[in-house]
Amino acid sequence: MMITITTPALLFPAISLIMLAYTNRFLALASLVRSLHAKYLENNQSGVIHGQIRNLRYRLRLIKYMQAYGVLSFVACVLCMFFIFLEWVFWAEMLFGLSLVFFTISLIISLIEIQKSTTALELELSNMEEDKAGLSFVNYLKKKLETKDKNT
Repeated sequence: MMITITTPALLFPAISLIMLAYTNRFLALASLVRSLHAKYLENNQSGVIHGQIRNLRYRLRLIKYMQAYGVLSFVACVLCMFFIFLEWVFWAEMLFGLSLVFFTISLIISLIEIQKSTTALELELSNMEEDKAGLSFVNYLKKKLETKDKNT
């Protein structure tokens, strides 16, 4: 394979766009954490909120790793271009391959984070379903009977 200066340059727009998407995802998550904190202070619905907090902590960690691997991909790509300039072809090819590996890892972590974000939405939906279900007389009686059974 013959690698030229344009080969790693092709990754620059892709890496830049993915880093922008990751930053937007982080900002949206930060906004969600702030609103969740306000909701927690307003009314202490500990069950749902604690589940959301665990989910958000995990997602924040994933976003941190997504961004780190994206940056590593970018740095490896820049070093690849520098080594091409120095005509160190072997090291340039190794760094280009490493850049692709880092970029792939970043995308896989992004996929995992997307899966976890749907879990958070499902948690919200299940909470609303429980509130809706709680309005029926039958569910009210079930809760009363369960409480009575636990007390005896």
